[in-house]
Amino acid sequence: MNETENRLYNDLAWLWPLWGAPSGDYARWCAQVTRMIEKYANRPLRTILNMGCGGGKNAYNLKGRYAVTGIDLSPHMLELARQLNPECRFIQADMRQFELGETFDAILVDDAISYMTSLEELSGVFAAAYRHLVPGGVLIVTPDETRESFRQNYTEATLSERDDNPWPGQDWPADLEVAFIENYYDPDPSDSAYEATFLYLIRQAGQLRIESDRHILGLFSLVDWRELLRIAGFTLHEEKDTEFERLPPIFVCLKA
Repeated sequence: MNETENRLYNDLAWLWPLWGAPSGDYARWCAQVTRMIEKYANRPLRTILNMGCGGGKNAYNLKGRYAVTGIDLSPHMLELARQLNPECRFIQADMRQFELGETFDAILVDDAISYMTSLEELSGVFAAAYRHLVPGGVLIVTPDETRESFRQNYTEATLSERDDNPWPGQDWPADLEVAFIENYYDPDPSDSAYEATFLYLIRQAGQLRIESDRHILGLFSLVDWRELLRIAGFTLHEEKDTEFERLPPIFVCLKA
């Protein structure tokens, strides 16, 4: 990995708690996830696996309803997840190929699916999810972008949120402010990847520090998503985000 890539999950992971409060959009999203799981599942629901759990903001909202297990590649993000959710279990694992030796009533794969940059990697995630799901269980998987929804050179900015600091042991200075700037660009529409460039404007005590970060993300058509999920063995349903109609469909996948 280039030293300028994926810094948010490495040396800049300390910024993650400030980028979106667990009680904000994450709470709204997890309420939708819970509704969809309980709408389509054909079994009692007690356990959920969060593949690519990151810093644990989804787990924070799901743990009141389910026993949550999370997997992620980044030890820095897993440490944040454990601090935020000490009652949950977190395991370092590669979502493309892992074996926990157990199954779950539901599985959530959120933003981390964007880091699959080939059809083979995407297929590997779906196969791993199928293996770890009980019959009658539900997989929720959400593409951030598809070929149909992608907007070239799209840019947005977000300001830091503290959320009364739910992270134990994290004491951010009162004068610390961060602006997060995201830019999405596809330099080669003939392949299956695009670039996400992040800028972090970190201000403290009147001093400005600028850090940059680059992420390579996958870009596939809706036809590809649907075909690979069906090949993996799932019965496929689709829902729309109730607040963000522009976004691609949410795939609700039932294991018979």
